[in-house]
Amino acid sequence: MPVVKLNRRTVTALKAGKVPTSYYDDGLTGFGLLIRPTGARSWFVEYRPGVGGRGVAKRRMVIGSPDTLSPERARDAAAKILAKAELGGDPAAERGAERADITVADLCDIYLRDGVEMKKASTITTDRSRIERHIKPLLGRKRVAAVTSLDVKTFMKNVANGKTARDVKTGKRGRSIVRGGKGAATRTVRLLGGIFTFAVEHKYRTDNPVHGVEKYPDGRNERYLTTAELNRLGTAIHEGETAGIPHKPSKSKHAPKEKTRTVVDQFAAAAIRLLIFTGSRLGEILNLRWAEVDLERGLLFLPDSKTGRKTVVLAGPAIAVLEQLPKAGIYVIAGETAGAEDEKPRADLNRPWRAIRRRAGLEDLRLHDLRHSFASVGAGAGLGLPVIGKLLGHTQASTTARYAHLDADPVRRAANTIAGHIAAALKGGE
Repeated sequence: MPVVKLNRRTVTALKAGKVPTSYYDDGLTGFGLLIRPTGARSWFVEYRPGVGGRGVAKRRMVIGSPDTLSPERARDAAAKILAKAELGGDPAAERGAERADITVADLCDIYLRDGVEMKKASTITTDRSRIERHIKPLLGRKRVAAVTSLDVKTFMKNVANGKTARDVKTGKRGRSIVRGGKGAATRTVRLLGGIFTFAVEHKYRTDNPVHGVEKYPDGRNERYLTTAELNRLGTAIHEGETAGIPHKPSKSKHAPKEKTRTVVDQFAAAAIRLLIFTGSRLGEILNLRWAEVDLERGLLFLPDSKTGRKTVVLAGPAIAVLEQLPKAGIYVIAGETAGAEDEKPRADLNRPWRAIRRRAGLEDLRLHDLRHSFASVGAGAGLGLPVIGKLLGHTQASTTARYAHLDADPVRRAANTIAGHIAAALKGGE
């Protein structure tokens, strides 16, 4: 039980060992620092609750981390806890009672504040949306300690059946559309499971009610474009950036009679072509800067993709798209603020994409399906899943494995080999 003077200098000098080690302060009895083998550190205070003296087992409370709490502030917090214990209180039990009394809505707010450090900003935005649209409306008022597996099953069923569906106007032109469905239900329950894992780790409850709950199939159907569909899509993109795509006729009697068209600007058309030719994610293309483009070597150097730093190998058609684009600003796909001092990347491709896919007769096609199609063409050509995974930037082979059923060539060769031997044997018998 090492005893040291816990100040900034000594705390910095203390190193992690092979086992968790507790260092106790030489000035305040019960106050200390725990250092785990991983290097994780936490302030703690030990006391005996009530007035039972040495016959009562000690309790340990975690106060915080040296990363966020200085030794002086941690010592002050420990002194207050010890003073309360001297008067017969039990601070740990009181904290446990307070935590058990919080609602799911409170837990979600704490999770978004303290539990998402390792997540990307885009993922946090999606999490926040699912929390606000599904979790809080259906479970927000329920106490964390009272949530059961049955509550989770009911929650999932309600989201799937559209109980949280809504269509709300969010501005002059904006709309928030929530449809629910089984896919949304499954993904939201997975998030809920992560939130309750956070709750268990931080002692808000002792178990995770999501564990063991059977979920719906994810519903993320992978859409692959056929050669004919790719031809129609290419025709629609070309029409959009030249003559423009006619608007869908309105059924309203007051609609203007003249035929208006949606003209797809060259940057939107280029973005869609780059998605098709590279298999990249939408955010990777919209946030692409000219400084990250190396046309001479045919490479894109993405500093922050979904899986971290990533190098994209460009094929000839993708290089041709980039060579034909003017440099209107720092971003390859110029947005409304192109060339401005506070230039921002283009936010989305919603309007031009809706017009293009409608014109191509591909209303069910999502922009992300272009990435799936890129992979499916490679798998069908027998290029091998490791190569395809490298092109897509997958960090795990299991992610690319979803395209294995499209890689028919190796299986077909094996089938031909086996059947060939059997056929030869049969002929020999004849």
